[in-house]
Amino acid sequence: SGQEPGRRLPSFLKKIYFIPEEVYVPAISGDRYVKLFSPFYPEFSHTDLSRYLNILEVDSQKALKSLSFGQQKKFIIAYALACNTDLHLLDEPTNGLDIPSKTQFRRLMASVISEERIILISTHQTRDLENLIDTVFILNEGEVLLNASVARICQQLSFKILRELPTDREIFYSQPVLGGVAVVMENLDQEEDEINLEQLFNSVVKEPEHIKRLFHA
Repeated sequence: SGQEPGRRLPSFLKKIYFIPEEVYVPAISGDRYVKLFSPFYPEFSHTDLSRYLNILEVDSQKALKSLSFGQQKKFIIAYALACNTDLHLLDEPTNGLDIPSKTQFRRLMASVISEERIILISTHQTRDLENLIDTVFILNEGEVLLNASVARICQQLSFKILRELPTDREIFYSQPVLGGVAVVMENLDQEEDEINLEQLFNSVVKEPEHIKRLFHA
């Protein structure tokens, strides 16, 4: 878009929203928070916010400081998404959420994903988000090891649990599990398995050069 983020111009800032892992809320109610800060975002929707808060089961009339950390985080997530910015940056959004709240979060995210917005999620809690991700970007010590769509990853790699390791193809990662061995290997059969992000990350870190060659072939 030709913008320079470092200049922090309102024309740029109104198009992005960043949610840190450790959220901060002031000593006011959620409704007051919305009244004070929503005017900075021209596309903010009170209707969307009400729906998101309902999904996450958060009461915006309560003082934010009186809420648990998980409830505070869910309020900020709902508010951020209601701002309807072009880009959302979420750092470890499921950290601090209990199991029911993680289910609510996944349901919310599935309902807001669209072609009109980009949601970039940084996480180590990959199992919380596997069914929501369409592109995987893996960094290790500042180096980009993988940047590919889930569809392409599933075309190139196979994720299976086998009784023994095959000898007819390259194995990028293996781990003993109940019932056999979990493996990530080259997909020669052109079967599309369900992606396992934790195993994918381990295989990319273990065999970075092999993975790079596979995806740049």
